[in-house]
Amino acid sequence: MQNTAETGPDDLIDVTQLLDDPHAGYAVLREAGPVHRIAGPDGQPAWLVTRYEDVRRCLSDPRLSLDKRNARGGYRGFALPPALDANLLNMDPPDHTRVRRLVAKAFTPARVEKLREPVRRLADGLLDAVADAGRADLMECYAGPLPIIVICDLLGVPEDDRPDFRAWTDALITPDPARPERAKEAVGAMMRYYTGLITAKRAAPGDDLLSDLILVRDGAAAEGGAGDRLGEDELTSLAFLLLFAGYENTVHLIGNSVLALLDHPEHLMALRTNPAELSAAVEEFARYDGPASLAIRRFPLEDVEIGGVRVPAGESVLLSLASANRDPHRFADPGTLDPGRDATGQLMFGHGIHYCLGAALARLQTETALTALISRFPGLRLDVPRSELRHRRTLRARGLISLPVAW
Repeated sequence: MQNTAETGPDDLIDVTQLLDDPHAGYAVLREAGPVHRIAGPDGQPAWLVTRYEDVRRCLSDPRLSLDKRNARGGYRGFALPPALDANLLNMDPPDHTRVRRLVAKAFTPARVEKLREPVRRLADGLLDAVADAGRADLMECYAGPLPIIVICDLLGVPEDDRPDFRAWTDALITPDPARPERAKEAVGAMMRYYTGLITAKRAAPGDDLLSDLILVRDGAAAEGGAGDRLGEDELTSLAFLLLFAGYENTVHLIGNSVLALLDHPEHLMALRTNPAELSAAVEEFARYDGPASLAIRRFPLEDVEIGGVRVPAGESVLLSLASANRDPHRFADPGTLDPGRDATGQLMFGHGIHYCLGAALARLQTETALTALISRFPGLRLDVPRSELRHRRTLRARGLISLPVAW
């Protein structure tokens, strides 16, 4: 086995080009080799996996742990307190299996489908609010608010508290280099809020997912005995994860999808004429420019071989979903947007036991948001030159800072 096709074990590839043009940068790396030793998003060494088959295999490899306790060198991620960190993104079986089983029933396709009409009413209401203006920033007034309202409704978060949730989540997703303390303050505020909300719902349960999870935690509705109950930190962390993950990816899947259609007006016109095809088109949008550029990092439990490269136990492994979804060995002409393509197998939502729990909900929200938008505003167009649009400069995720449009 080798270290990489082009570097020695102590060399790190500079991947700053991925910040400005990730798809071009990943194409170069993918061609050069399957695995590369890089400086990760936090500046620490990591192994970047770029090719579809390797990424897909790694996503379901039980030897690659999500538990940070298996990291060499003390990796801490967001350095969350235990009350927010005992979540599915930091768990391996059997804990992962137990916790996921308890919450998965809330996200079955049948239950998610029941949300279609409420989500459409919400989308229509958000568009009503800006229709007369003739222009708006879609990230601010549409792609951003819609998912936060949906997930807060699901969890039972009071309406007056929702602006705080969005501010806290934004502070974690896009840290301000000039104010690094904002992320730490957001973590503290979220932990205090969740603790208070759980206390309130214990006293007066509602018809919402968080109340159901509290009943499971307290044993009142446990179906499988003590072994299926949630710990208190697991309960708080799960509520945090559902909001955090349910918000970020959906916001930017909607935004990236709208931009892809504005860049390809022939597809926009075709989908406006045949909106029933939007469901399949969402898979292509997720493949073409999905918001999750990297999967949650993994830590090998033993030395492993990935694409012929030996990766030592405990080191950070980054799986590039963005690169895998543009691998020409899996998707023909991958740089071309083709809403009619069979994009089955795209990896934006992951693969294996860690497949995104909220994938069906994210798909439904994106499809519904696009359907409402393109049917309501047939003259939809960018309101600034295309060159002025800016994406967040982060290796982990890809999303627009703003999307000014007019109609």
